[in-house]
Amino acid sequence: MVLIDKRILNFLVIITLTVATFWWTFFIFHMPFNLYVVVVVLVTRILASGLIFKDYSLSWSKATQKTFLIKSIVYIAAFLVYIPILYGIVRLAFLASELFLYLFSINFAMYLYYYIINKSQISKSKIAVIYGAGKAGMKLEEEFRDSEYKVKYFLDDDKILQKRSIDGINIVSMQELKEKIEQDKKLDLLVITISSVSKQRIKDIYNELSPYFKAIKILPSFDEIFREESFTKQLKNISVEDLLARHPKDLDKHVIEDFIKNKIVLITGAGGSIGSEISRQCARYGAKQLILLDHSEYNLYKISEELDNFKPLHVMQSVVNKELLDKTFEKYKPEIVIHAAAYKHVPLVEENMTEAIINNVMGTKNSIDCAIEHNVKKFILISTDKAVRPTSVMGTTKRVCELYAQNVISSKKANNTEIITVRFGNVLGSSGSVIPKFKVQIKNGGPITVTHPDITRYFMLIHEACELVLQSGAIGQGGEIFILDMGEPVKIADLAKKMIVLSGNDNIKIEYIGLRAGEKLYEELLIDDSDAKTQYESITIAGRTEYDLEKLNNDIFELVSTKEKLAKLKEMVPEFDHKIN
Repeated sequence: MVLIDKRILNFLVIITLTVATFWWTFFIFHMPFNLYVVVVVLVTRILASGLIFKDYSLSWSKATQKTFLIKSIVYIAAFLVYIPILYGIVRLAFLASELFLYLFSINFAMYLYYYIINKSQISKSKIAVIYGAGKAGMKLEEEFRDSEYKVKYFLDDDKILQKRSIDGINIVSMQELKEKIEQDKKLDLLVITISSVSKQRIKDIYNELSPYFKAIKILPSFDEIFREESFTKQLKNISVEDLLARHPKDLDKHVIEDFIKNKIVLITGAGGSIGSEISRQCARYGAKQLILLDHSEYNLYKISEELDNFKPLHVMQSVVNKELLDKTFEKYKPEIVIHAAAYKHVPLVEENMTEAIINNVMGTKNSIDCAIEHNVKKFILISTDKAVRPTSVMGTTKRVCELYAQNVISSKKANNTEIITVRFGNVLGSSGSVIPKFKVQIKNGGPITVTHPDITRYFMLIHEACELVLQSGAIGQGGEIFILDMGEPVKIADLAKKMIVLSGNDNIKIEYIGLRAGEKLYEELLIDDSDAKTQYESITIAGRTEYDLEKLNNDIFELVSTKEKLAKLKEMVPEFDHKIN
């Protein structure tokens, strides 16, 4: 088969269409065919196509709106050239009429060629709806033409767009869509393409439309999207994190930046879920120097590699070793210390009580004491909702840490250091969270194991919790226990059901295995109602609990050395109600 150069074909098209449009125009104007006029116009158009914007080389099969515009500009430019040549031979109205017919013919021919060449041969077996009739939605609809999905509707909140259509596809409101779907069967896919959509809006859309679709996906924001890849390949499932996220409205990034920027910041437990995110935030907010301290070689390596561009200092060390910790403070002279190092897994701490008490209580005491001795300006202790009326050893150790952080400021030595505590619930996606565990169980085909049908927990996105920790640190003056607003508690059984729905595998079962040692049905964030408000709704302050510092120090050392650790914990934290379950 002989392949003809597409540029030659372009010139053949110009010749054919020019002859055809002139023949018709002469016929309409009741004029005899004038070969001289046709040749002049033809030569001018061929020259214009060869000289302007490389029109002769434009690919019709890859035509865009710009291609059609270039075609029009090229032939209008040719028109302006041959008008003076043909002036007096034929009327201007004649030439203008032929030009408009020619422009229509060549653009129509080009679009028809584009449509035929690019028409998908894939049969349309599934129905999709695109939420968002903007550029991203239109591009996605174009990509869906080469897939098994047929886009049936565009969905948009803009009332000006509603009742209109794009390439024959109607743009409808949410109410109209639900009415139309009720008449049909459940549709296959909803894609949310609005780049500026908030997590709360995603949650609202999911809650309202999930009964009408088998799957709901979302296009990443323009900040996250890879421009060189097709949009269809970048669609992601709506995650349970999207549905549980709170997104506090009073997050004050300017206050955080003023607090962190150009400071030397030491983070203990820097390789853990909370510590690593705190490290990222501090790097992002412009810390002068990051000192990442962790006793886990692997965790420290991971976060160090991630933040390599920020040139952090790495300290592989345990907060339990006061002597080495003291040398670290002396060497690096941190201005801010964020203490995230702790054993937090409730059942494991129940089985390893002595190690947990040493790590959590003594590790915190060592860190605070070093901060005071080396005149650290601000010390932030990361605590947990499990410290409130604790039923586990883990929660009780964290409550002892809170008591020490609150009462050590009574020491004259602590005058130069502001020590605060930040208490919050579960963070989504952390290593100890149920969500990663549920994802693995779903991947393995189930069942999902839940301890109790009525168990509830507070949840917050990890990066939002960490930003609020830094915000609390910025406004703290010493001695406060800040409590982050975690919203409404979530029933874990409902969370499991939602994750099953999101997975698309309705065959996965939920199995209730009973509460584990030290585990509560319900978590709390306050011990009593004596909380105080801050200038931010998302942050409140718990009431103060007095504990004589000398007695507290003696009790901590006795707690470490005694064999009756549960009894001593109960003495130090009277509200401790140990649940063996």
